Amino acid sequence: MPGIRLPLVGALTGLLTTVGTSANVGIIEGSVVDAVTRVPLAGANVILVATERGAVADSSGVFVVEGVPVGPYTVHVSYIGYGDVMRPDVIVRPGRITAVEMRLSPVVIEGQGVNVTAGYFPEDAGQPASTTGFSYEEIRRAPGSGGDICRIVGVLPSIAKVDDQKNTLIVRGGSPMENAFFLDGIEVPNINHFPSQASSGGPISILNVDFIQDVRFHAGGFPAAYGDRLSSVMDITLREGNRREFDAQFDLNFAGFGVVAEGPLMAGRGSWLASARRSYLDLLVSAVDVGATVAPRYGDYQTKVAFDLSDAHKVGGLAMWSDDHMTSDQEQAIENDMVYFGNQDLLAGTTGLIWRALWGRSGYSTTSISHTVQRFSEDFYEAGSQSRLLANRSSEHAWRLRNTTQFRLNDTNRIEFGVEAARLVNDYDNRYADYTDAVGDSMQERVLDERHTATTAGVFVSHQTDLLRKCSATLGARVDRSATDRWHVSPRLGLSVQLDHRTVTHAAAGTFCQSLPSLLLAMSNANSLKDPRAVHYVVGLDHLVTESTKLTVEAYAKDYRDFPMDPRQPGMFLIDETQYWLGFYTPHETMVSEGRASSRGVELMVQKKLSSGLYGVAGGAYSRTRYEGLDEIWRGRVYDNRIVLSAEGGWKPTSRWELSARWIYAGGPPYTPFDRAASEEINRAVLDESRINDARYPAYHALNLRVERRWPFRSSNVVAYLSVWNAYNRKNVASYFWNQHECRSDTIYQWGVLPLFGIEYEF
Repeated sequence: MPGIRLPLVGALTGLLTTVGTSANVGIIEGSVVDAVTRVPLAGANVILVATERGAVADSSGVFVVEGVPVGPYTVHVSYIGYGDVMRPDVIVRPGRITAVEMRLSPVVIEGQGVNVTAGYFPEDAGQPASTTGFSYEEIRRAPGSGGDICRIVGVLPSIAKVDDQKNTLIVRGGSPMENAFFLDGIEVPNINHFPSQASSGGPISILNVDFIQDVRFHAGGFPAAYGDRLSSVMDITLREGNRREFDAQFDLNFAGFGVVAEGPLMAGRGSWLASARRSYLDLLVSAVDVGATVAPRYGDYQTKVAFDLSDAHKVGGLAMWSDDHMTSDQEQAIENDMVYFGNQDLLAGTTGLIWRALWGRSGYSTTSISHTVQRFSEDFYEAGSQSRLLANRSSEHAWRLRNTTQFRLNDTNRIEFGVEAARLVNDYDNRYADYTDAVGDSMQERVLDERHTATTAGVFVSHQTDLLRKCSATLGARVDRSATDRWHVSPRLGLSVQLDHRTVTHAAAGTFCQSLPSLLLAMSNANSLKDPRAVHYVVGLDHLVTESTKLTVEAYAKDYRDFPMDPRQPGMFLIDETQYWLGFYTPHETMVSEGRASSRGVELMVQKKLSSGLYGVAGGAYSRTRYEGLDEIWRGRVYDNRIVLSAEGGWKPTSRWELSARWIYAGGPPYTPFDRAASEEINRAVLDESRINDARYPAYHALNLRVERRWPFRSSNVVAYLSVWNAYNRKNVASYFWNQHECRSDTIYQWGVLPLFGIEYEF
């Protein structure tokens, strides 16, 4: 999507430079709690690093630091019997309250006292492997991401590179359907606009970055609290609104324009937080003659409320909705190298209620109920012939209940347990036209008029124990009932050993199962298909190079079985076909659960938190991911980059300026060449069945740059940034397609150089 260039930028910059010069102050307000039990830690010491400012947490664990000059700070919290925690990137804005929550983990005190090094990387012994955390500020400022959390995670070495137009997460050889997203404990199937049905990807995130408090991303070996996914979990914690005053913010960026507002409820016993955004590309296209440009129209609406029933009980509500529309015609399809054109009208939303209860000083529980709906109204036509290919009228509903409870049994033993249940009701009224499949075989017209219902459930328990003071082990298990009425037992194991005060080695292993997408189950006899399963093995080492810099090395292995396969295409891997044609919109009447896959890799990552003005993350991975077809031949999967290198970082020379960059290199993934003779004969793409995934695309690499400037006023703040994606204009190949207009193979390229501008006004 093109960025915007405003001729008023120069004038605005000059005006703000002359006006925003007063010395302004804000407030840092937060809470300090036990990381396991969420019990407030009264008396915790809070210090703003490199200043003489600080506070002491009161009986509710709340602290307030007033009169803080605007700018970035690192908050250091200490409490006897707990490891210190450092929170960098706490931005103080003029006349506003910046809220932070500090979670401290207990440590064993030996002798007369303890000297615990402050932690920029708080430990999570229950999830020792393959876990990376991101704060709000790290997400907001990341170059080449536009505040999209999925694009930000894409810098990690565990993520394969797909293409610039999508933020799809391909985690350690997995597929787009294998990822889970949780917002405050509520599962959301897809957090993207224009979502890919039966998948987790899309072009841009629905979630407003200003709602995010922090993110924990688990790339494998995750604990028993998470089920029904084979590859990854993204656990997103949303912040609460301001409980003391009304605040608002206006945004204009490449995603659109919008507003965020927040304020107190019931005299500060609660808060509300709301946002609304709309894209503007369709408005620009209507106002300016830009040729045959396809302009999507989309908007999203989010809100969160929280209310304290008492000191021990809190209730809240969450809602997130998106509304997406796209219309294209044959002329636009030909000019923009599109294989298909048509209309899309999509609606998706999740609403839920959350209850958090503290049970004395030993533990807490979180219970949520939610409803998710996704509606698809789509009509696709072939670009060359204008033949109608698909009419998709789908409606997918899920009602979910989830409870998790954590208890500290004693100083060295903790337990977590919970239950989950979901009711799925999915209606499909789809029309598939006569066509040829990927290898040129004719498919008859088919109607899918089906209601698919299922009830799923799960229970889990994990026990974490500290052994010999330097070793922590977590043993857990899940029991799940899948959408095919099958029961699965999935054991999980995590281990962490402290080698010295800077070095920790860790390992994880477990089995994971997942229900197939309802759309696939509706195409065939659901009970005839098994649920795909995977086994994870992870071993690694974390080493603190400095207080704010961590080196992580991990090796992993994943073995899959029971994937669905189509006997008509014995060499194709059905789950990966979101990369072909219309994805799962292609009908599969007969499937068998005989697919296998494997993934092996080693990853290295260096992560530096903001200190002395510098921050960043750099990494590399070598991996190999393959599958076995029904013809018993092992082939590389379509996401097999083999080599991924990435670096992202920045420099804050002052509190008002910030410069950052991101560079990614990825080896070319496999693809299947066209059968040229067969394609020319019918003037339609036909893949060479004798060379499935036998060729590779050229390697991908691109550089993204970003510069940001802040202008503080007495009671408001302006932030402006300029970002350049693919700064050296690398012509990266997205895919090859059959150009029916010219009856030949042609190339679709990813984005060229793309300047983007954004501005935020906070008051």
